[in-house]
Amino acid sequence: MKPSTVLYKDASVPVEIRIDDLLSRMTTHEKVMQLNQYTLGNNNNENNVGEVAGELPAELGSVIYYNDNPDLRNAYQRRCMEESRLGIPCIFGYDMIHGFRTIYPISLGQACSWNVPLVERMTSYAAAEGRMSGIDWTFSPMIDVARDPRWGRVSEGYGEDPYANAAFCAATVRGYQGKSLADSTTIAACLKHYVAYGASEAGRDYVYTEVSPQTLWDTYLPPYKAGVDAGALTLMSSFNDISGIPGSANYYTLTEILKNRWKHKGFVVSDWGSIEQLVNQGNAADKKEAGLRAFNSGLEMDMMSHAYDKYLEELIDEGKVDSVLLDESVRRVLRVKMLLGLFEKPYTGNHPDRFMRPDALSAARQLAAESMVLLKNDSTGILPLDGVGRIAVIGPVAKSSASLQGSWNGRGVYDETVTLYQGILDRFAPEAEIRFAKGSDLDKTTEVELAQAVDTACWADVVILCLGEERRWSGENASRSTIALPEAQLQLAEKIAATGKPVVMLLSSGRPLDLSQMEPLANAIIEVWQPGTAGGAAAADILSGDVNPSGKLAMTFPRSTGQIPIYYNRRGSARRHQGFYQDIPSTPLYPFGHGLSYTTFAYGEPSVSSSTFRKGEKVTVTVPVTNTGSRAGAEAVLWFISDPAASITRPLMELKHFEKRELKPGETTTFKFVIDPMKHLSFPDADGNIILEPGDFKIIVGPHTVNIVME
Repeated sequence: MKPSTVLYKDASVPVEIRIDDLLSRMTTHEKVMQLNQYTLGNNNNENNVGEVAGELPAELGSVIYYNDNPDLRNAYQRRCMEESRLGIPCIFGYDMIHGFRTIYPISLGQACSWNVPLVERMTSYAAAEGRMSGIDWTFSPMIDVARDPRWGRVSEGYGEDPYANAAFCAATVRGYQGKSLADSTTIAACLKHYVAYGASEAGRDYVYTEVSPQTLWDTYLPPYKAGVDAGALTLMSSFNDISGIPGSANYYTLTEILKNRWKHKGFVVSDWGSIEQLVNQGNAADKKEAGLRAFNSGLEMDMMSHAYDKYLEELIDEGKVDSVLLDESVRRVLRVKMLLGLFEKPYTGNHPDRFMRPDALSAARQLAAESMVLLKNDSTGILPLDGVGRIAVIGPVAKSSASLQGSWNGRGVYDETVTLYQGILDRFAPEAEIRFAKGSDLDKTTEVELAQAVDTACWADVVILCLGEERRWSGENASRSTIALPEAQLQLAEKIAATGKPVVMLLSSGRPLDLSQMEPLANAIIEVWQPGTAGGAAAADILSGDVNPSGKLAMTFPRSTGQIPIYYNRRGSARRHQGFYQDIPSTPLYPFGHGLSYTTFAYGEPSVSSSTFRKGEKVTVTVPVTNTGSRAGAEAVLWFISDPAASITRPLMELKHFEKRELKPGETTTFKFVIDPMKHLSFPDADGNIILEPGDFKIIVGPHTVNIVME
């Protein structure tokens, strides 16, 4: 190697040596600028109203890229590479929550598929579309365990269970980041919102969260640990105040846990403006102090607060920020850029055929169908539809592509989305005659619209009633005081039910709904969620029986808003025979794991390799499952563990394993759960120390319980 070689530009040199070389050449100002993120392009998120920079600094560390054309990206990247003194590339981030241009089901729907490999494949397709459009980094997955469906952001996560969130988190990280981050089709993942944002009081966004240390370790941290273990390069700090210390200035979570204990080598970016919002939260007197608290707590990159670019150099000069911490923070950012190969390949090539590729569309349709949950199919057996001559498609969601795309729909194009009506038309016509009536808007109706809908229903053999939420009713800044659908939609459902015609209700929503008044009005109910680009085609696949529904709920449907919070893995009550609601049942309308099929499955008696074992031994439990119906179908087998007596009380049931397989009619297959005591029977204390105690445990699968004893 020649003495004059610039080490940081030499890809053959180890990354850490390259970073050392680059840091040695950087001024304090150049280092500080690497820790800031601005925006570039048109801002298509109404919650992030702010500057759209036309002339950004060439030394800037990152931008949020509001465009799907790599030309603008390359133009700004060229400025960074050629007009800055050291030629450090920018990293381009974007919110690809459930797809980029090909839009997939919302994450809550994905969890209901229980198909981890399919979700991993989906995220790899999304990564390819994004990277080939100029995106290096996605602010996804969101893994906030959420138990209050009033919170609009439940749509963005994987439901109420820590283990399910962890499993889908790891799969998503693998899908985004692939085998090589320098590949032209992979992007860096970002775990958010770190941490406990899902504990938002009363389902309101951005507010205080009261989280005990035990619950932090039990419930909210496990998905993040799974993501870090899977190799996630970055995390995003949360808006919420965690029991008095906001997530964006929380040394315990940002440094003690993430960096010191988990040895994470990437960096943390703030959520939009969350550093300056420390002032609103009462944690800082002004933006300068907010920047000081956030940076010294372990938050490396400032997203749109302009606290670091304005005050960090001044804080260093004042001795309030250590230059060693500055170098370590910049090192983390540079490490991610080098792992992404940006120093060698800073520009994005031309890929005109990158969107809506056949394999991506096929995955979108399959995942949408597997995400849909058949909540009800009464004794009339109306579903699947067979030999129906006249179909009425009614409701405000029937022709709404926006509702199907949902919130955070990336660069999705509404005209490319198959609506519920179009999907039904494509599948059932011309064998069946199909008529449409809107009946109501999402939140209002008229007597004329209702009358037209009733006339159409009276004409039909079956009514497909398409109800649900407007896309912006869920997602960020979309808290709701009630999770029941508006009165106009209930009025429409009542009018249609009064005709006496069979009613199949399709519900498109970003959260569980209060269906206490709706449920009696339908013979069958399918929760289609916000299923994305192929949503209408997937719904038609389910309605026709071309696809047998296999989704199971990853989040509980309460009977009423007043039951919230209600979730399956609660701890035991002091009086299990008392303490119930006096005016309604205390059970949910549809519990976690609920989901019907067009076939039936029978669980045989489980077998255990050993009913007694020691700490270092593994135990294998198997259960035969038989498809006892006349149709092929996929069954997701969920395995739970119960620890009836522990020094720190445990939930009544905890999901620890799941697997999904297709079974032919009459076929029996054996599902297996290998229990590793340290992994599956242990639990954390209030500081994250792992405890494994001998005693009795129960393994719950389907209707069966198996008792095992660790000596």
